[in-house]
Amino acid sequence: MGFSIALIVFSLLLMLLVLMHKGKGGGLSDMFGGGMQSSVGGSSVAERNLDRITIVVGLLWFACIVVLGIMMKVNN
Repeated sequence: MGFSIALIVFSLLLMLLVLMHKGKGGGLSDMFGGGMQSSVGGSSVAERNLDRITIVVGLLWFACIVVLGIMMKVNN
């Protein structure tokens, strides 16, 4: 039961994090200020941290799916 709740939480968090990323052509990321261009060029510290957080949450989401799949296979 705990992994099912964790999967729901990680899924919602992953959707939010993906929407916060800067898009190339605008889109939904403009709603969160992602459409603003930086004058320095390249990635800022906030963007790199957002990338890292998204990767970690994605890996945790994947781990929850694997654990739930193993648990379902064992129970059958």
